[in-house]
Amino acid sequence: MQKSVSVNWATIQHKLTPYLFLLPALLILGLTVFWPALQAFYLSFTRYEYDLTQAPQWVGWENFQRLWTDAVFWQTLGNTVLYLVCVVPVLAIAPLALAILVNQKLWGMHWFRAAYYTPVVISMVVAGIAWRWIYEGNGLLNQIIRQIGLSEKGIPWLTSPQWALFSVMAVTVWKGLGYYMVIYLAGLQAIPADLYEAAAIDGSDGIRKHWDITVPLMRPYLVLVAVISAISATKVFEEVYIMTQGGPRNSSKTIVYYLYEQAFRNLEMSYACTIGLVLFLGILVLSILNLKLTKQRI
Repeated sequence: MQKSVSVNWATIQHKLTPYLFLLPALLILGLTVFWPALQAFYLSFTRYEYDLTQAPQWVGWENFQRLWTDAVFWQTLGNTVLYLVCVVPVLAIAPLALAILVNQKLWGMHWFRAAYYTPVVISMVVAGIAWRWIYEGNGLLNQIIRQIGLSEKGIPWLTSPQWALFSVMAVTVWKGLGYYMVIYLAGLQAIPADLYEAAAIDGSDGIRKHWDITVPLMRPYLVLVAVISAISATKVFEEVYIMTQGGPRNSSKTIVYYLYEQAFRNLEMSYACTIGLVLFLGILVLSILNLKLTKQRI
């Protein structure tokens, strides 16, 4: 009997050991992520605004009813969906083309890799300010447009409702190309060269070899990039905050920026938590659908 108890205790101790190593990280995550998330979930069903020294008052579904009739929320939701639809396909395809290009064994190619990756290490604050200067009425981009005769007045990149959101999208794409290129590059370097040699014998060479071999073998990486870029596009904030402040006329305002505006400018914490809860559920559904749809193709 004593031996049996000793063996059982050793087994339990062996199973608990990994969790003891995880305990410090779990405590930090619990204090900084899980507990604030539970508080935000609770606050979305309360009224907690303006005078934040007062205790939250339970109001049930009142914030969700307000959200349903909030025209600005639906406009920001449309902007976010448009951001998602425009940015994700570009960030899923263009970095793969760049990775194929810089994966060639040519002299000086490592300099091209460094050049394409440079925007990734630049702070978004610095990048946003730089691009805001480029987009100015007398900025570099408009000066080039005037020089080549496309427009005498230039294009109001950040001050026109038709151009503002797409101008911010361009910065997101520019900033993310190098990051996703590195992910694809790791996958390309794992493909055996023998496959390309065998394909060349069968007549699959040039661009066709990438369609026959590269794309099918890179599907897991395509799925990863699609999921990561979709979540990032849904949560975009820094570019909007630095370059447009959501204007003009809310044309470039996204859900995350609207959440920030309600929480820290209008001090409507409960309503901001409601927006955050809806955003979380949207990202969760999007991620699950994306994984299920793409898993069938892998």
